[in-house]
Amino acid sequence: MFYHMAGEMNILTNGYFQWALATPVQFIIGYRFYSGAYKSLRGGGANMDVLIAMGTSAAYFYSVYNVFTGVHEYYFEAAAVIITLILLGKTFEAVAKGKTSEAIKKLMGLQPKTARIFKDGEEVEVAIENLQVGDIIIVKPGEKVPVDGVIVQGSSSLDESMITGESMPVDKGEGDQVVGATINKFGSFRFEARKIGKDTVLSQIIKLVEDAQGSKAPVQRLADKISGIFVPVVIVIALITFLAFNFIDSFNTGLINAVAILVIACPCALGLATPTAIMVGTGKGAENGILIKSGEHLESAHKMDAIIFDKTGTITKGKPDVTDIVVFEGSQEEILRTAASVEKTSEHPLGEAIVRRAEEDGLKLKEAESFSAVPGKGLQAKFEKKEVLIGNRKLMIENNVDVSSKEEEIKKLEMEGKTAMLVAVDKKFSGIIAVADGIKETSQAAIRELQNMGLQVYMITGDNERTAKAIASQVGIKNVLADVLPEDKASEVEKLKSQGIHVGMVGDGINDAPALAAADVGFAIGTGTDVAMEAADITLMRGDLEGVVTAIRLSHRTMRTIKQNLFWAFFYNTLGIPFAALGFLNPMVAGAAMAFSSVSVVSNSLRLRNFK
Repeated sequence: MFYHMAGEMNILTNGYFQWALATPVQFIIGYRFYSGAYKSLRGGGANMDVLIAMGTSAAYFYSVYNVFTGVHEYYFEAAAVIITLILLGKTFEAVAKGKTSEAIKKLMGLQPKTARIFKDGEEVEVAIENLQVGDIIIVKPGEKVPVDGVIVQGSSSLDESMITGESMPVDKGEGDQVVGATINKFGSFRFEARKIGKDTVLSQIIKLVEDAQGSKAPVQRLADKISGIFVPVVIVIALITFLAFNFIDSFNTGLINAVAILVIACPCALGLATPTAIMVGTGKGAENGILIKSGEHLESAHKMDAIIFDKTGTITKGKPDVTDIVVFEGSQEEILRTAASVEKTSEHPLGEAIVRRAEEDGLKLKEAESFSAVPGKGLQAKFEKKEVLIGNRKLMIENNVDVSSKEEEIKKLEMEGKTAMLVAVDKKFSGIIAVADGIKETSQAAIRELQNMGLQVYMITGDNERTAKAIASQVGIKNVLADVLPEDKASEVEKLKSQGIHVGMVGDGINDAPALAAADVGFAIGTGTDVAMEAADITLMRGDLEGVVTAIRLSHRTMRTIKQNLFWAFFYNTLGIPFAALGFLNPMVAGAAMAFSSVSVVSNSLRLRNFK
């Protein structure tokens, strides 16, 4: 470039001057390529750094030779511009990395620097690094929650969008968990710090996403293998071209064409094709409340043939509610008040559902007397001088309560997947309170969408087959695995895998952890246990099944982008080699074309940021 454009400006056409300008670019700025080439060759392979080092060195040292021999043909500018353009591609890659980490930077920026704790009857402000587990922290309206913990006093609505991706504020009260870096919208509350420093949800999210962005997907390892074959082939082609033109034309022509081949064939875009897409994909997942542990799991999600859902806490809310109150004797209010007063002493989840419903209806409860639980059957007590029984058929039969005349009503409720709590007062069958674990609002739509994608959907549960099928029918699942003990869930996953099916598993509890680990892709509901989240490959922070659909779609979109990148990168380089070999490409033009392919690959990956 200096030689061709300088005209009569002798200082620019001077070989020694060009040599002085090109040397720092070649050996200081371009040192990374020599270092990479050395490591690659020492390891028995040949990567893109070998091509760059060989191509630019050939142009540089041939120009040095011409300086000493007095031949005024210099290609210092080609070597310098090639290195500059390649580093431009690397800069675009760095920009891509920076943009995919924006969500993480926002999360880190959300964490407050100080916290207000309640100590010795006073409010004291301390640096967040000095917080201890067990500290009582005060959060006022508009403030950020410093660390993870449990509310001990007060209530509020919290904006958890930066953690879960969910835009609607979440109501919180005593006993509810709060997550560091979320924003308190309205009320004031105090909470006990449970997790600090690296143990907080925020820190775990940052670590997961950073690890995922630095990981290699299997398809990237394929790209590395392609490069390992492609580079030696290109070197051989360049050598043949050099020898051919040296024989039929001149040493100078042969060298220029060989350098052009080495430059245009440089598979920089091939090396960028996968990591840039993985970085953008995992970053986009984090923005949507989907934490992907590695690029391998992001890739695996699009291969799934079947997906298994745990029932309780995954498809259902994991919290039973009263659905029906059937009255045979007395009034609905009377039956509910009686049952709730008796169940108030019980700690059984079904009993808690009855008590909660009575409190919601504004009923005043009283203490029951002579309370006793009958394992596996129910409970009995005295309430307002009456003998009360609440439980299943066995309890009623043992106490000579005739329920046979109402068997149709009982079976109807059970067929709907509900637990029928039979209530008898003074030996008379007074009514039925039906309790069921409600279906999450998004479960049915998400499952239908997965089926439309061509996935086989299964539900796995420890419930009996009749109850399990009733729940499954509500969400449109036909494949039901019922009566499965917690320790056998992983075996059911392995059975499907043994049939050559690529299996995903979605769960939230400790008993789901072995199955999540056994599956090809494990999805943990973020509202579940830490053990489940640790065993899973993908964590859904929102807690609803729409996250599974989004994760699979993101996987499909990312893989499509990677395949596009690989095709165009490889096609671009391969197409340019014949042109360079025939002398139609100057090395500098080849360098610009090669850099453009890298830029196009990065730009294509950045289109993933528009994923919704």
